[in-house]
Formats: sequence, C-alpha cells, structure tokens
Amino acid sequence: MVTLKRPEEVEKMRASGRIVAEILERIRKQLEPGIRTQDIDAIAVEILKQHGATSPFLNKPHHHGGPSFPASTCVSVNEELVHGIPGKRVLREGDIVGVDVGAVLDGWVGDAAWTFSVGNVSPVARKLLDVTEAALYLGIEAAKEGRRIGDIGSVIENYVTAHGFSIIRAYVGHGVGREMWEEPQVPNFGTPGRGAKLQNGMTFALEPMVSVGGEKTRELRDGWTVVMADRSLSAQFEHTIAIRNGAAEILTRL
Repeated sequence: MVTLKRPEEVEKMRASGRIVAEILERIRKQLEPGIRTQDIDAIAVEILKQHGATSPFLNKPHHHGGPSFPASTCVSVNEELVHGIPGKRVLREGDIVGVDVGAVLDGWVGDAAWTFSVGNVSPVARKLLDVTEAALYLGIEAAKEGRRIGDIGSVIENYVTAHGFSIIRAYVGHGVGREMWEEPQVPNFGTPGRGAKLQNGMTFALEPMVSVGGEKTRELRDGWTVVMADRSLSAQFEHTIAIRNGAAEILTRL
C-alpha cells in the first residue's frame, strides 16, 4: 500500500534529506586519490552523530539470512554497482565511486546516492556519470501528479539507451518514509501510461543505475556487494522526492 504523506511529514523527511545532502557534499569536498572507502563511511558517521540521526543501513538484516550490513553507508567502486561494504580499499586516480547514504531523524528517512570521480577519469567514465545524472533529473521532471510510474521509467530508459548504455533492471527505486523501503516500486524502465498513478503526497527514491556494458549482475561472497557480471563500469544517482502541488520536489538537497 502506498502511504501518502501530509505536508508536515514531508517537511520531516526534508530535514532527514538535508543531512544526507550534507554528508554527500562533505564527501565530494574530501574525495581524492589515497582516501580509503572506510574514510568515506567515517564522514557519514560523524555528520549523522552531529545531527542526532542514525543510518538505516547499519546492521540492516540480509534478505537471504546472511550477515547484517556492517557500515553506515554503501561505497561501491568502478564495476561495483551497489551495496559495497566500506573497508581498507584505497581509491586511486581515475576510479569512480558510488556512495549511497541514508539518514533517519525523528523516525523519518532520507535516502540519496551519488557517483563521484576520483581525480581525472576516462572519457567513458565521465560520459557514464553525466548520462546517469541527467537521467535522474529527467525522471524527476517526469514525476508529475496524474502521470504513471511507467512514464518515469520510460523517460530514464530511453535516455540511457540512446547513449549506448544499459539500465540495470534487477534494482529499482522505491517508496521512502517511515521505512527505508516502502511502496511503490519505481523501476528505471517501463511503458508510458502503465503503473501506479502519481498523487500529491507520494514520496519515493528515484535511483537510475547504469552500466557501460551489459545489465547482468552478481553478488560477491561478502553477501552484499553487487558487481557487474562483465566487470564494466557502473553508476548510481539517487534523490528522495515528494509529489507536491502537482510536481516533484527534491528532499535530499541542501
């Protein structure tokens, strides 16, 4: 069931979203060759603590009964798509790194992700980042009252494939609110005019995931990290949005 949020509830989600945005902005400023992925996680831990917020990822139970997620952020490098576990890996010039951040404040969730370049990256990596980010904003623009979930996914998919990249179909966007994952599911592909109708008060995370190769993925033995099966570069960009006054507002920005 889709839960519509009252205006005051959307504002609580915006407060959580600002914390997420602050974390991603700090990471952007401090990211450079030589930083470890666990250093990225430490930035998030520090800012969450400053605001009295918590991470919805930390100790999240595994959906297949494996180990709980051991960190406050997901940090995924190059061919890693999502759910990368921060650790001692050192980032190098030319890497791209996706950072998925969540914050829970007063019982409300904010969720966003960004894929950053580490120093100078290859032309194909730069194109991947530019196309995936642009696809996110095209999807947000398409999220209007009265339209359908399929309208959003269609816009994203068409833009990505027109640039020669692949949409990842195994992972989709989702409702956000009191819980990290709520209804509806919001795929990054679809058919115009199909799916749930968008209504004022809907809040969800829109998160295109794109690869320069094929769309097939596999999970590593750590039980969490998802990589591209062909080891191709991949990117993820995500904002939490709310449908208000007929159009989408981004809640995860400063």
